[in-house]
Amino acid sequence: MSSLSERLKWLRNAHRPKLTQQTLAEELNISRATYARYETGENEPDIDTLRILAKFHNVSIEYLITGSCNYYKSLLDNPKITSLRFELKNAPSDKIEELIRFWEFIKARKK
Repeated sequence: MSSLSERLKWLRNAHRPKLTQQTLAEELNISRATYARYETGENEPDIDTLRILAKFHNVSIEYLITGSCNYYKSLLDNPKITSLRFELKNAPSDKIEELIRFWEFIKARKK
């Protein structure tokens, strides 16, 4: 992905459940047409909108603009991790704690 527009489209499509342009536009409090122009590259979001997009997708503004943030790039290149990250975004804290305990169990077992 080489452009902001491509990254925005990829992030929206990677979201689980998959987001429509309309749903994401409502989150940003803009029209669907405005958001669609961000994905086609006709327009670029202002800095405030970039901040909201970065927070919503749990990525840095640097990643949105340049695509070069090694930490986020390694996470975003794996669709399973991306899907899990979006699912965990709204998970109850007790389930997240249970998942962390399970992950610690798996790590200990491999040693």
